[in-house]
Parts: sequence; C-alpha cells; structure tokens
Amino acid sequence: MEARIAKQRVDTKVEHLFDEEVYLTGITEYGMSWESLVSGREPLPPQGARFDIAFEGRIFGDGINGRIKGVDYFEARADGKFILTLHATITTDDGATIALEEKGAMVVTPDGNGQLYLTMNFSTAYPQYQWINEKQIWGVGTSFLSEGKGRVAISGFTN
Repeated sequence: MEARIAKQRVDTKVEHLFDEEVYLTGITEYGMSWESLVSGREPLPPQGARFDIAFEGRIFGDGINGRIKGVDYFEARADGKFILTLHATITTDDGATIALEEKGAMVVTPDGNGQLYLTMNFSTAYPQYQWINEKQIWGVGTSFLSEGKGRVAISGFTN
C-alpha cells in the first residue's frame, strides 16, 4: 500500500510581534546552587537540577505593551539539555491582564550566554487583546549569563 501525503502550502511570511526584556529577581535552588551551574564549577548530579527563577520586566510591540512578571521552572538535565517552563502575567499599559505560558529549551553558546527557543501561548478575555489568543507564537532570545546581571531579551514572532 502506498502512503500518500497531502502537500500543504505553508505561509512563510514571518511577523515580529513584540520584544521582552526581563531581569531575574530571585532563584529558588533545590540542592545545587545556580552559581555552581552557571560557572560550571560543579557537574550536574545524575538526576539533574531544578531551579525556580522569578523574573520581571517589560514587553513592548505594536499591539502589546506592558509589564511582565513570572516564574521559570528551569530544569537542567544531566545530559546537558536545559528545559524552560515559564508562567507569567502581563499587565498591559491600559490595565488588561494576559496569562502567558512559554515552553522551550536553552543552549549555552561559546560566549557563555544562553540561546533561547520558545513556544508561547497567551490567554485573555479582554476584547482588545483576544487576537493574541489565536496566534501560534514562537520566541527566540538570549539569556546574558556572562553579564552576571540576570538579563534576558526575547523577541516574539508569528506567521
């Protein structure tokens, strides 16, 4: 039996929606220090390590502007993969609130920073922001680990 795959037309137009700039505001450690992980002073234990990383900052773009605050439930796996699971709240400049969930991975680059790859899901009932609920959004960014200030910059895109 011959398998047939329907060819799909893919819209390759990419639209930049927003940028985020956040700063780490606190880290909960579960048996391994964040500093040890970032500096490479200690190897990851066989079971990996977990950190809850609080952050806050700003999100800005043509259709959405405001403050963002949340937590990244960061998992450093023993095989060296870093898994990101973020939950945040956006409070827009006009007072609306938007729930945000991000999932993805971080890869440490040769300069000591982290390259982020994320999928993003938004949820709100505010009429002026319901458009974002329907979007498939991905983010790319950098965690500036080498700066030691906990700065993270992310750009959100859709097609």
